[in-house]
Amino acid sequence: MAISFEIPEKLQQTLQMTEAVAKGIMRGEARRLDENEHERPTTFISMMWPVLREQQRRQLDRASQGERKREGPGMLNVSMVLTFEMLSWGDVGQMLCMPTALLAGAAIEAVGTPEQKERFLRRFAEGDAPVWGAMAMTEPGAGSDTSAIQTTATLDPETNEWVLNGEKIFCTNGKLALEESNGIVVVWATIDRSAGRAGMKPFVVEAGTPGVTVEKVEIKHGIRASDTASIVFRDARIPYDNLLGSAEVRRPEVTTMGFKGAMATFDASRPLIAASAIGVGRAALEFVKEKLADEGIEIPYDKPYHALSAVQRDVIEMEMQLKAAWLLTLRAASLIDHGQQNNLEASMAKTKAGKVVTAATQKAVELLGPLGYSREWLVEKWMRDAKINDIYEGTGQINTLIVARRILEYSSRELR
Repeated sequence: MAISFEIPEKLQQTLQMTEAVAKGIMRGEARRLDENEHERPTTFISMMWPVLREQQRRQLDRASQGERKREGPGMLNVSMVLTFEMLSWGDVGQMLCMPTALLAGAAIEAVGTPEQKERFLRRFAEGDAPVWGAMAMTEPGAGSDTSAIQTTATLDPETNEWVLNGEKIFCTNGKLALEESNGIVVVWATIDRSAGRAGMKPFVVEAGTPGVTVEKVEIKHGIRASDTASIVFRDARIPYDNLLGSAEVRRPEVTTMGFKGAMATFDASRPLIAASAIGVGRAALEFVKEKLADEGIEIPYDKPYHALSAVQRDVIEMEMQLKAAWLLTLRAASLIDHGQQNNLEASMAKTKAGKVVTAATQKAVELLGPLGYSREWLVEKWMRDAKINDIYEGTGQINTLIVARRILEYSSRELR
């Protein structure tokens, strides 16, 4: 499939405004928020909420009115990728604090019914107070191995409610969603622990639900402006219809539909994480080139490789790898916009971007010497922010395994 790199004029204007926010607000606040973990980026949030609220309102109104999609592919996912890259260039920790449905929205869009999309996402389209969404999948004993999930959802036939019990960890924006706004968390729980992935189903837990407690907010290596919470469910009761999906998915029986829904969510979210990683990498690359230029060291792109200095070769390698990851990311997002399967490409983009940004930011610190490692510049912060991109939304190892299975046409049982 050919990809057009032409950006519509309206989207160009949006990206120009996004760049102004990244430069004028996010970059200037990055160090202060990094050194005062869990302090909210209030300026960024207050500026983004009206914009994101209006975007969500338009999207829901079009859906409720049955508005026909325009002819040809859309650009929703590509535009989101471009936005995530630019905001992460500003500061990825603040970007993760965007008042939006985020991963909860991705799950609801992937597997929710039209009625559920309206019911759960309308709160992100109205009101003066910002609202957050989150997704809770990881557990103390279940990270990459989703078949080991222990959080249970038991149907109470007398009340027709689901009763949730268990603990979720490393939930981005969990506290913002449950304690600081009228938000939601999509919780992946099992209706049968012995069934492995076949027992997994997605449940929407709303703020204020009795039995739901944010037990802890992590102190982190990077992305310190964002909150990463541990959430405990103790006999938390939610309505039957808070189980996402069609009537077939919502049957209280063991099927593979829930797990397929989780994978569909990742197919949409992994290109966004890849784009975020590339934004951090681009920030480091541009800063290195700027500092080298101050010392009279330019990067001659027209010279053969053997004629370059070691420093020049390192910078070109950084730029080349970031561009390769960026092209993979654009392809993964564009496939969704064209209505095509992107499972392979999403994992390829996520794997490549995670590895590249980790290496590129480490190289940036190395090239800039002691000042690169000091807090005088943001380079050491970008290095700390970078590593998470190789971990969340599926580790680099897991995504590499997915790529291998798809290319070699092996099942999960054949290639572990």
